[in-house]
Amino acid sequence: LFCHVVVPLIKGKSARESLEEQGLWEEFKLKYPFNPIKFQDPRLYVAGEQMTNDADLAYFGVISIGTPPQSFTVIFDTGSSNLWVPSVYCNSAACENHRRFSPGHSSTFRNAGRSLSIQYGTGSMTGFMGYDTVGVGGISVQNQMFGLSQTEAPFMAHMKADGILGLAYPRLAASQATPVFDNMMNQHLVDQDIFSVYLSKNSAAGSVVTFGGIDPNHYQGSIAWIPLSSELYWQITVDSVTVNGQIVACSGGCQAIVDTGTSNIVGPQGDIDRIAGAVGSYSANGDNVVNCNSVNSMPSIVFNINGQAFTLSGSTYVRQSPYYGCRTGLQRSNSNLWILGDVFIRQYYSIFNRAQNMVGLALAR
Repeated sequence: LFCHVVVPLIKGKSARESLEEQGLWEEFKLKYPFNPIKFQDPRLYVAGEQMTNDADLAYFGVISIGTPPQSFTVIFDTGSSNLWVPSVYCNSAACENHRRFSPGHSSTFRNAGRSLSIQYGTGSMTGFMGYDTVGVGGISVQNQMFGLSQTEAPFMAHMKADGILGLAYPRLAASQATPVFDNMMNQHLVDQDIFSVYLSKNSAAGSVVTFGGIDPNHYQGSIAWIPLSSELYWQITVDSVTVNGQIVACSGGCQAIVDTGTSNIVGPQGDIDRIAGAVGSYSANGDNVVNCNSVNSMPSIVFNINGQAFTLSGSTYVRQSPYYGCRTGLQRSNSNLWILGDVFIRQYYSIFNRAQNMVGLALAR
């Protein structure tokens, strides 16, 4: 049996970084505004799964599908549950510039005979479901149901990854597809029903998803285990958010999901505005902007969760762009659900425990 299945992630250029370089960011932002629609009430969207157009995503891993294997880069996304990649039947611009799966070139492919539709904040992806062997980190997951896109929304042409590999709960999966990690557990490919994510702070290399275990080299101190408040996303209760000892957001508690498929920290508009005010950022061009010279003197943002304080210093929640100066990794949404995305996960090694339905957080190193 395999102890740990380790999938290295590449920290590449995000869509935003590429668009800024080309001078196209302003135009893109107006055309495809960030909309974390992923997190409206999922019961209202029986047809499919919600996803968001996040231009800041930068971590990708490689998987293979089929026999012989066809390789794809995917976002390992704890905020969704389906696996999907572009297919040769797709002629959208987004498929033309990504790798496409060809069922005809795989001897193990079977058509599942059902369609798939995933709604994005600014369009959708439609396609059909198939079964095939999926290679993840050197192990083969048999009979994995996955989506093959036939149409993709225009903004997806700017996505760096070819597709998405969802790691949330089966209840969230569109078209009743069993998620990849559920199949890993069911097929006894991992020795613990647990996976962990380490995201490097700056370097391109070093980020990793570990299926089946925890890598002690990637954290220091003890692991704080937090019970899930709902088993759909990896959802936990946050008690409050404080700056300089004062509660500035999430007063009386709030719900948050730990989401590798979102780059920033996303929260309700009023709360994010109060945090922004408390740390001294101001709004410009839809971003929370700060003076690059004051980053080191900015106060920490503290998430109080299950009796423990999880602290983000100024240098961890501010990112610098060569074109647009410094901005915080805080984004507003019109949902009450908070999203603790990559800004948070870079600081806290995140362990996703399906055996006990808990999230473990430990200081990353």
